Amino acid sequence: MLKSVTSILLLCLLVCDTLPLSGAEPKESHPVPRTVAPGAELEEEYAAKAFFEGPVWDPVGKKWYFTSFVDKDTKILRLDGEGQASIWLDNTKGINGTYLSNDGNMLGAQAYGQHVMSYGFGDSGPSETTVIAANPKWNQPNDVCQTPNGNIYFTDPDFKNRKTSAVYVRTTDGAVKKIITEMPVPNGIIASNDGKTLYVGDSHEKLWRSYPILEDGTVGEGKVFFNPETARQDSPDGMSIDAEGNLYLSGRGGVWVASPEGKSLGLIPVPVFCSNVSFGGVDGKTLLLTCSNKVYSLKMKVPGGQYR
Repeated sequence: MLKSVTSILLLCLLVCDTLPLSGAEPKESHPVPRTVAPGAELEEEYAAKAFFEGPVWDPVGKKWYFTSFVDKDTKILRLDGEGQASIWLDNTKGINGTYLSNDGNMLGAQAYGQHVMSYGFGDSGPSETTVIAANPKWNQPNDVCQTPNGNIYFTDPDFKNRKTSAVYVRTTDGAVKKIITEMPVPNGIIASNDGKTLYVGDSHEKLWRSYPILEDGTVGEGKVFFNPETARQDSPDGMSIDAEGNLYLSGRGGVWVASPEGKSLGLIPVPVFCSNVSFGGVDGKTLLLTCSNKVYSLKMKVPGGQYR
């Protein structure tokens, strides 16, 4: 049996320009999101001294993959069994956020190589490797997603100076356009299931914004989408979406679930800083949570947006 995590102690492992909290943390009560399966608890899938990111499910090979950071030693790991993971790709040059592409490959934002990559799922490593976009002047591509029409969106945060951060789109004709520049530190990114709305988390402002996606792939004026009523200031990081269009937002104390209208449906508390979340599993109803030193899974009532 996997180790059941019953504690809901919210430890504050701060990353990405997070300010420390002072004094005792106030007690807060947030409901368990209705999308979590009845009686479900976090299950520890894997543990090691590393910062884990970028969870993605391969529906053909039926395996989970996630990224591992130990300083700048970055790898993509494959979960092979209870507490067991193998190195699927070494020396990734900082592959961070990942996404299951429309053609069934793994998209990856490469922080240190300033690339957006595509990898085919192979048994012993990528069956194919393609550079989707590249620019040596980018800061460090952080997260990536794709809309149903094939456009690929990714964030490029300037964590240090907060002056040159941007969000880009790579349209299906191969053009790369800078589409958002007003966010200090854009981090996690996901699109609505219909491809009409782009959601971006900001690690400096500690909230999430939404933007209408226009016909040419660019975006209209953004607005604050979600800013939960909590004293927790853990930086927003990666995110996912379910088949109902609800957003799963890591940061600010765990994983928040918000309706498409930006209303809180509750909080999934996590005992360590949670960097990212993704849906997968054979029925699409498992949520994988990558964290500091831990990877957890959680059974859900609804499938992910890509499994509708």
